Amino acid sequence: MRIGLVSLSPRLAAQDARLAEDLGFDMLAVGEHLFWDQPTPNGFVQLAVAAGATERIRLVSAITVLPLYPAALVAKMAACLDQASSGRLELGLGAGGEYPKEFAAAGISRASRFSRLDEGVQIIRSLFAGATTFRGEFADLEDLTLNPMPVQPGGPPIWLAGRKPGALRRAGRFADVWLPYMVTAEMFGRGLASVRAAAVEHGRRADDVAGAMFVSACADRDAEWARRVGIEAVSATYGQDFSAIADRYLALGGVAAVTSRLLEYAEAGASRMLIQVAAADEHRERVIRTFAEDVLPALR
Repeated sequence: MRIGLVSLSPRLAAQDARLAEDLGFDMLAVGEHLFWDQPTPNGFVQLAVAAGATERIRLVSAITVLPLYPAALVAKMAACLDQASSGRLELGLGAGGEYPKEFAAAGISRASRFSRLDEGVQIIRSLFAGATTFRGEFADLEDLTLNPMPVQPGGPPIWLAGRKPGALRRAGRFADVWLPYMVTAEMFGRGLASVRAAAVEHGRRADDVAGAMFVSACADRDAEWARRVGIEAVSATYGQDFSAIADRYLALGGVAAVTSRLLEYAEAGASRMLIQVAAADEHRERVIRTFAEDVLPALR
């Protein structure tokens, strides 16, 4: 099991990265939106800062909203970031769409997001493989070679997000790693089976696609404190009261309970886990250290 810490604050980009590496996390993950109801970073900028502040930890864009970018630009930024980090990048991509106004602000039709994602992944894969020509609906590349190329042969591993049927089929066709969120362990297991079935349908092996889980979590030796702090944080992030569904989708409470909950995902097939700390900034390091000292050893 590889465990990652999600970092959301540009102000804490270097601090979070160093802390995660020093405490033994395997990955640092950064998501993004162009606009959102809460402050959000730009993933490439924040991961670049993290790359310069660390030496070992893997860097995951979880996730980049690909339809908001020209795909060739994402390939370029990813290749440069892979160079800057000596081959530590993992490129997480998704369609977005939860916040329609960011698509309008970018001049991109929200209705085209799935087509743009499908084509964009193919462009990125082609460029990482050294291809020079691609003709698509949204972009044409003719006699163009990515330079510099990524350090990792074939480019950084590609993670694809999503939990609906189309996302599962897409992950089976294109992804190295499938990453859902807000699913139970049972839902995760069923989804991973569907992803791997789709991989086989596209001439791949089932185990060509690994399973990863994105979990909002708060663990502490004071279980009641962790549960209260976690529900407050996630409710504020998503603009709705999570009290009634916290036990279904989140991992909150004492160390033993949170560890047991995360192990359910591991048993369902998750070989990677991204932990989004469900706590306000003033409690964040307390929760991170609890994970590092008490939860990570059990998961491994």
